[in-house]
Amino acid sequence: MTTLNINGQVHDVDLSADTPLLWTLRDALGFTGTKFGCGMALCGACTVHVDGQAVRSCVTPISAIGNKRVRTIESMESDRVGRAVQDAWVELGVAQCGYCQAGQIMTATALLKANPKPTDEQIVAGMSGNLCRCGTYTRINAAVKLASTRLAAGKTGAQA
Repeated sequence: MTTLNINGQVHDVDLSADTPLLWTLRDALGFTGTKFGCGMALCGACTVHVDGQAVRSCVTPISAIGNKRVRTIESMESDRVGRAVQDAWVELGVAQCGYCQAGQIMTATALLKANPKPTDEQIVAGMSGNLCRCGTYTRINAAVKLASTRLAAGKTGAQA
């Protein structure tokens, strides 16, 4: 039995210690917002936060989590930075097919928490590990910048 703290709730799962966090979240716990993309930590679709750090859940065994806190896309609405990122995403129409967007938002949120006022170059570098097959990178970067600007001004959402 493994105990995990997911989005502030404690969950006991009876799975092998080497089970990837992704499949634990999706199949055992029903957090289906986290997506499977490549299974090799190359695309970023499976990104979650582990103690505030963006982590690829497809290659992270649940044994590596221990007492750390895991946050998924399902919890971003109640996170000030995550909400600002989501609002910017919607306002700028970032999503096209949408498959990569949960991972993109999780990475952007971690980036803005670590660096609240990133330069354009820092945004490009910080988001570079996430792939978008639709090629919405310009809108993704613009949304990260918009969220950063609004957060710095003490505003979130479409309040600007």
